[in-house]
Formats: sequence, structure tokens, C-alpha cells
Amino acid sequence: MLNLQNIYWAAPDNTPVLRGINLAIKKGRLTVLTGPNGSGKTTLFKLVAGLLPPQSGRILLDGEDITPLDVTQRAQKGVCLAFQQPVGFKGLTIGRLLELAAGEALDEGQRCALLSQVGLAWEEYKDRPADGSLSGGERKRVEIATVLARPGRLLLFDEPEAGLDLWSLAGLLDVFHTLRECRDKGMLLISHQARLLEAADEIIVLAGGRIVGQGPPARILPSLTAENHGPLPRGGGEA
Repeated sequence: MLNLQNIYWAAPDNTPVLRGINLAIKKGRLTVLTGPNGSGKTTLFKLVAGLLPPQSGRILLDGEDITPLDVTQRAQKGVCLAFQQPVGFKGLTIGRLLELAAGEALDEGQRCALLSQVGLAWEEYKDRPADGSLSGGERKRVEIATVLARPGRLLLFDEPEAGLDLWSLAGLLDVFHTLRECRDKGMLLISHQARLLEAADEIIVLAGGRIVGQGPPARILPSLTAENHGPLPRGGGEA
């Protein structure tokens, strides 16, 4: 599905951030990218999304070279992303925002299902404005719902657990399991959250701009726990 081939990127002061990343993301699988602060996770996420161009290397989506495409062009190819800090949309209701994300009219049942998957009640939120009047946690849930509404092939989530309470996190895990069963989408997440790491098909550990670990949770998690000298965080954040 997604292939990164020998990706390099350096900061404006020429400090290397990514040092030759080779990576494959498969359809029907949940891949979680983790690692310490400053390891290059967010830069890699932006390169995949099209927010930054790689300085060398190639990015392929289902065999097509999408390296020169920007974020809008990649979205048209089916690359959908959710940021860690969601944006607001002044003048739009949440119900209308979901339809714009889907690119078509949605019936009430479809919109209700999208919101319920992220722990929001349709009757309470359908006419709410999708702006700064929502709490950070509410905005995060709405953004995840818009990603789920899009007809995407590759779904990108930057710390999707941020701003979610435990109940909503459990619902989000159910969403990822459902998407994986569809077998036609790939999912790449940045996360340090233990429950998301445990749910992954594959964990990729980035440190110093290089992949230093890759494999199923049973093999990778024990080493992560040892490096952190204790259990990884299991809860959500803001309700």
C-alpha cells in the first residue's frame, strides 16, 4: 500500500531529522509509530501527508509515486489525516462538516453512526457549531469523525488519544478494529498510549531519525516498557 524508500530530511540548519527511512504500510493493518520526543515521528507523519517534501527518497501509494504531490493532491488520492491539535470551522455545524468531509449527502443514520464511534451523541451535537465553542476533547473527536467520513485509502492519526477520556478511547479502539476488518484501508498512527500499541498489528519504533525496532506488540512492547522503566500510559486525556 504505502512504501517509503530511503527517505531523508534535515532541518533548516542541516541537522539530520530522518536518516534513510524504509517502511511499508499494508492494507487492513493498524501500524503505530512511536518513539521518544525529537525522534522524527512528526516529521515523518508530515512527509507522508504531503505537508513537507522529502529531500531525497520516494513515497509510493499502491505503486504510484506520490512524492511530488502536496497535501491537497494526496488527499484526492485517498490520504486522510487528523492532527494532534484539531482546527475549528467557524460557521459550520458538525452535521454539515461531516457531509463536507464525506463529499456527499449523509442521512441521519450515517451521521449518527460517525459521531457515536467517537463517543458523541448525534442529537446533542448535530447542530453545534464546529468552532472554538467546543472543548479540546470535543474538537478532537469531531475531527476523527471527519477522517472516518472521508473515502480514504490511508488514514493518518497524530496521537488520536489526545483529548479523549477512557470511554471514548475504548470506542476509538473499536473503530480501528472495524476499519481493519474492511481490509481496504491502511492506518498509520503516532502514539505512546499502551492500549493503542497493544491493539496494533505492527509497532515501529523511531529514534534518532532511524527505525530502531519493528514488529508485533508481543515482541516490541517489552523493550519499550524496559526503556521507560515502567508501564506505558493507558488512559486518555481531556474529557
